[in-house]
Amino acid sequence: MRETAAARLSRLLALVPWLEQHPGVSISEAAEHFGVSAGELEQDLWLTICCGLPGHGPDQLIDIQFWDDEGSIRVIDPQTLDRPLRLSAAEAMSLIVGLRILAQIPGDHDRAALASATAKLESATDIAEVDAVVLDGTVDGFVDDLSRAIVERRPVRLVYAGASRDVVTERVVEPREIVRHAGRSYLAGRCRSAEAERTFRLDRIRSVEILDGTLAESGPLAPGDGAVIPAEGIQVRLRVWPRSRWVLETFEVSEVAPAVGGAEEATIVVADPSWLVRIVLGQAGGLEVLEPAQVRQEVREAAATALARMSGSP
Repeated sequence: MRETAAARLSRLLALVPWLEQHPGVSISEAAEHFGVSAGELEQDLWLTICCGLPGHGPDQLIDIQFWDDEGSIRVIDPQTLDRPLRLSAAEAMSLIVGLRILAQIPGDHDRAALASATAKLESATDIAEVDAVVLDGTVDGFVDDLSRAIVERRPVRLVYAGASRDVVTERVVEPREIVRHAGRSYLAGRCRSAEAERTFRLDRIRSVEILDGTLAESGPLAPGDGAVIPAEGIQVRLRVWPRSRWVLETFEVSEVAPAVGGAEEATIVVADPSWLVRIVLGQAGGLEVLEPAQVRQEVREAAATALARMSGSP
């Protein structure tokens, strides 16, 4: 199997710190440690000595001596790569967010590697999971706790990531039942904060705490009595030109059909129209909102405002 660029980069980043800790090691011993051939490790060494700090002068490049009379490897100047990489909290957070977003994008990713890297970063840092509001949408978590709360008629405290914007809130909910809709699981119940019946997607729940106290006796929600899963946003019909086709591959769309000029038309459910307006403007003509008229008008007004600012008009 051909080695990926990511795998080689990972080895190159670990190579200099490991050689610093094992002075005089032979190429064959180093190759065995990293699971590559001696020829591959030699190529890594040649590439490494061409790297360094900005400027790339002779005194700014990594200096490694190898293939000497003793057949050993010695790091002469590691250019600060003399210890394993340590990430700051901000750097770790950025990587975690990026990995979680990548896991949601359709494609031929090594999802096991993504999950492993994310778990290692989370366990190696003190960052709480709720600090990064990125939803994987793959696991219906907390079913056991919620089911027990329903059976015991007890309220629960949820830490919940809302659908309309990336904000985590804390809510006390009187759970009624867990329902399935369109391949997803939802908790239906009365939200004390909203003082109304609400539904909560299970894959957006970050934590569940079963509270003390017993709720009044109540049966499961009847059809049409609050258990109906609300549409999480509004449906928007888009015309998508070829250079912006990534939208069709990234977001959940439906009713995709060919249109004139090589474009395609598709429907997307949007929780926050202002988010879509920014996406449309950023594509500079690659996307067009066809309907509803309200969102189309918001795009028109935002574009006019942007043009006025660029021209210096008040």
